[in-house]
Amino acid sequence: MRVTWKILMVLGLTVALLIPLAMIRGTVADRERYRTEAVAEVARSTAGAQALSGPVLYVPYSDRVVGVRPDENGVSRRVEHVETGGWIFFPRTLDVQGRLRSLPRMRGLHEVRVFELDAALRADFRVTIPDDDDPASPRTLGEPRLGIGIGDVRGLVGVPSLRVAGAPRPLRQGLGQRVGTGLHALLPTPTQGQTLAFEVEFSAALQGTETLSVVPLAERNAISLGSPWPHPKFHGAFLPRAREIGPTGFRARWEVSSLASNAQSQYREVLRTSDAARALDAISVSLVDPVDTYTQVDRATKYGVLFVLLTFVAFFMFELLKRLRIHPIQYGLVGLALSIFFLLLLALSERIPFATAYLVAALACVGLIGHYLAHVLGGWLRGAGLAAMLGTLYGALYGLLISEDNALVLGAGLLFSVLASIMVLTRRIDWYRATTSS
Repeated sequence: MRVTWKILMVLGLTVALLIPLAMIRGTVADRERYRTEAVAEVARSTAGAQALSGPVLYVPYSDRVVGVRPDENGVSRRVEHVETGGWIFFPRTLDVQGRLRSLPRMRGLHEVRVFELDAALRADFRVTIPDDDDPASPRTLGEPRLGIGIGDVRGLVGVPSLRVAGAPRPLRQGLGQRVGTGLHALLPTPTQGQTLAFEVEFSAALQGTETLSVVPLAERNAISLGSPWPHPKFHGAFLPRAREIGPTGFRARWEVSSLASNAQSQYREVLRTSDAARALDAISVSLVDPVDTYTQVDRATKYGVLFVLLTFVAFFMFELLKRLRIHPIQYGLVGLALSIFFLLLLALSERIPFATAYLVAALACVGLIGHYLAHVLGGWLRGAGLAAMLGTLYGALYGLLISEDNALVLGAGLLFSVLASIMVLTRRIDWYRATTSS
């Protein structure tokens, strides 16, 4: 019955060690939340994730509507009121050229990826102002507003410039419409039925935090972005048609047609409903850290129970095959040492590169456990053997962490190898005799 009791004890200790492992995972979540707060703090003091949209031409108008309504006495009377509205016109073509520079900011231990964008936009408009089809209700046109949407105008560096039909135009605050943030310029009031044809050139330096988005509002959109940062993340509604990524940076180009995007209809809906929070189809790129420390540590802790269980199984095999006796407290101490590895990894990886932190934490734990087991198992050779086994496990875990796409096949192969080794080593054991012996 001693073997049966020991098996139950090993399982009980494994379950008990879930508590410190859960506490360590909680610490990882706390540190990750602190980083999120650091990003938010930097965004509050500089600018948040940036978005560029436009230019868009908005032409306001007002109609004097004349009608007949009965008064309180039932007598029909002539009533006049003014209804306001506006037309939205998008450019035929839009060409965006942008260069992003990484300007990291530190908040405590956390590095936040701030960027500065040098942007040049060129758009081509050809629109016709609708005729008034109701002579009884004269229509009055207002000054057109050429608006350029900017997600966070606090990120503007210096004074942006705008040229319309080759002539400079002063920029004003606000998008010039009911909703949205950005800049706008006033244009001469057109006449009804007039065709407007002009080019728009806009250039600006714009800071933001981590992510830049560009909304393709023209009929034909060509967007080119580049940066010396070698680890971009492309996302949003459209991926680049062409990209080049290398150690010196990246270059990407998008070509988007209005036939493939809902951005124009979404923009009109935002203006109609005044819902500025509505998302628009956009291309997006983020300057990301290639090794997200907290994600890697969190993934590593998920294998903590497997580490503890495999080490305890190795202990049990030594007891069974070498006729050794290992006390439950010794099992527990080794299990705690295995758990401390993940805490060491978290603490070190916040200050030094993740690979170096992993190596230092693994060597420290393997060295400690190897030295301890040399005395527990009655020989340096046995202690070194189990330490080598543990070092192999740490090496396998690192392979799982850096090979995310192959993690499943590597993990399945590791488990199969461990199970096969146990089956080979215990193939001659009479388990009935072992579990009934005293």
